[in-house]
Amino acid sequence: MEKFLENLEKSEKTMQTAGHLVYVTYPLVQDKRLLLKILVEIKNSISDCINSVLQYEYMFSRVKVSQEPKINFRIFIEKCCPRYGISEEEARKISRLFELAEKHKKSPMEFVREEKIVILSENMNYDAITLEKVKEFLAVSKSILEKAKRIILR
Repeated sequence: MEKFLENLEKSEKTMQTAGHLVYVTYPLVQDKRLLLKILVEIKNSISDCINSVLQYEYMFSRVKVSQEPKINFRIFIEKCCPRYGISEEEARKISRLFELAEKHKKSPMEFVREEKIVILSENMNYDAITLEKVKEFLAVSKSILEKAKRIILR
């Protein structure tokens, strides 16, 4: 099977896992730290989706792919988003998702406060993750996955 189809399938499975965690598991356990796991799952899913799109476009010589993920993301935003009907707002939210996942990865400290998870950076700046924000990221990611599938699988 083509690599881009494998990535698309992997993205869809990871997205289903994230959806299950948000709408079934989280309401049962009510553990706020689970929001971080869900955030990472959504990020992994959308990364696979973006890789799939870039590989598909590369196959038709529409884009050049780099070894550097940030360059590939910029290529995706500039060249692929318009072709796949992905809005600037959706691209901004995905960019924010990647930023939060990176902050989580590098964070020296995270804690629960009220209804959110607070991620502290080394210079004591913070970001808060709520269930609503995670659901928003999930919805945007599902939308992008559907748009990618519509073009790749036709």
